[in-house]
Amino acid sequence: MNRKKFLSNTLLGTAGIISAPLVSFGKIITDPAAALPPEKVKEFVTAGHTDFEKTKQMLEETPGLLYATWDWGGGDFETALEGAGHMGNKEIANYLIEKGARTNLYVLTMLGKTELVKSYLDLFPNYLFARGPHGLTLLHHAQKGGEAAKELYDYFQSKGLKDTWLKL
Repeated sequence: MNRKKFLSNTLLGTAGIISAPLVSFGKIITDPAAALPPEKVKEFVTAGHTDFEKTKQMLEETPGLLYATWDWGGGDFETALEGAGHMGNKEIANYLIEKGARTNLYVLTMLGKTELVKSYLDLFPNYLFARGPHGLTLLHHAQKGGEAAKELYDYFQSKGLKDTWLKL
């Protein structure tokens, strides 16, 4: 076997070894039998907006709901944590984060995590004008955060963000 053929076979073999787990992992993720019932996802995301007891109960019964996202249509996806975020519900937001929910800048804004939010926006300044669930902006989330997010509210306005809602 010449050097070129050896290298080619080695490269193909290595690629196969590396990709095999990824391919089989993808099959697990896309297994329709493992999907959460859509009605339950919608109910959980809705509860996450305002109903702390129901959110806790549903998460205890079905832990996978923590990562579930509901599609309201037109690209408007939302998790229970994001619902708590735009409603200003710190109790539910903190509970879900403690359980391991994936957070984002909108929720961190509502919680008044000023240094984290400002650091991110220093790196990605155009994100200031991004849209969250339902088209709600960072300014809206700062408003819902009350006194804890007042510094961020003022900061966003000083950077030119004036709208609390932008069309998706």
